[in-house]
Amino acid sequence: MTVHMLLGFVMLMLLAMPVGYSLVISGWAALSVFGSMPSSMAVLKIFQPTQSFPLLAIPFFILSGSLMMSGKLGQKLVGMASMLVGKYPGGLGQVSVVGSTVFGGVSGSSVAEASALGSMLIPWQKREGYPGAFGAAVTASSSVIAGLMPPSIALILFATVSNTSIASLFIAGVVPALMLAGGMMLACYITGRRRGFPIIELSYTRREVVQTVLNALPALLMPVFILVLLRAGIATPTEVSIIAVAYALVVSGVFYRDLNGTRIMAALTNTVITTGVVMLIIAAANIIGYILTSGGVPQAVAQWAVEHLKDPLLIILAINLLLLFIGMFLDLPAAILLLGPTLVSIANAIGLDLVQLGIMMCVNLSIGLFTPPIGTTLFVAAAIAREPIGRVVKELVPFYLVALLVLLLVSFVPALIIY
Repeated sequence: MTVHMLLGFVMLMLLAMPVGYSLVISGWAALSVFGSMPSSMAVLKIFQPTQSFPLLAIPFFILSGSLMMSGKLGQKLVGMASMLVGKYPGGLGQVSVVGSTVFGGVSGSSVAEASALGSMLIPWQKREGYPGAFGAAVTASSSVIAGLMPPSIALILFATVSNTSIASLFIAGVVPALMLAGGMMLACYITGRRRGFPIIELSYTRREVVQTVLNALPALLMPVFILVLLRAGIATPTEVSIIAVAYALVVSGVFYRDLNGTRIMAALTNTVITTGVVMLIIAAANIIGYILTSGGVPQAVAQWAVEHLKDPLLIILAINLLLLFIGMFLDLPAAILLLGPTLVSIANAIGLDLVQLGIMMCVNLSIGLFTPPIGTTLFVAAAIAREPIGRVVKELVPFYLVALLVLLLVSFVPALIIY
């Protein structure tokens, strides 16, 4: 049954069918046609995981991010980032990284962040004399910080697969996210200085500095607000997501005063579409996970790894190589839900903390988001910049090095993320 499912999935993918539909059809066919399960039971297996209470956090976090990102917030964040780092070599690239870091704490979605920030910052960088391919590379790579900053949708998905605390994953993701941000800012600085990118001279009075920081403060407080509520045990992740929506409504309606019916409808529409895509993959991954578990695949893979690779450090290295390869072809949510059960079994067999495994998976698969041939943020940023993919990939080399260094640190220095 497992072989039939895998063959069906590969064939449908080769026919260019979307991942979610490929998973559902191949899984349903394997259970009802080649297995002994009635079609009605197979359908129940598909829809069962979507009824989980913790998953309610996903649409509410998406809605809160959509409400805040579609108004004046983006302009305020860019203004603050420009004030902080715009005057340094490669400053406009650093503005993108700072903006991505803060936006990551609002949206939780790398693709949404690449689209929203890229449409603002890439044209600006090109007007100031920066190469379009460099602007696309910075946007494509820095946008993946959203996969680690709370309220990361990817970490919520891993928590549902592994029965790990969402709060623990959110807290553990902050340090790697800041390491990525710091490393990418350094890469922008070195590249800008070496290649002589224009330096933007910006002068601010003390009053303007204070006003700019105050304008961006609501967005800066969002991830802090989430972590405090979760860490203190004041609310569950689902409750926090609902509070986040209320917070976004208050900030947009009272602080920025740019909330209207059109923005609310646009945010609701985006939430419904994005949630539908995520839930389809969750439903499909459940039936695939059931087939793999029934066939004993996770346990067999874990046993093989322990018997043949033996050394836990070597097994962790093998996990990273597998995830880097898979991330080049599968989108992040689908890869987490598909590989999660097997990798959790391996982690339990070698004593690897599941929080560390979750961060490793998110960093690995985030690298895949800006890596050919399927990299989503890479294609979004290249399309905005109107640059060939090959040229953007050349500019991405220093950012790949930063991401790989952070990956090695979270994989082999667990003290950085486990408190």
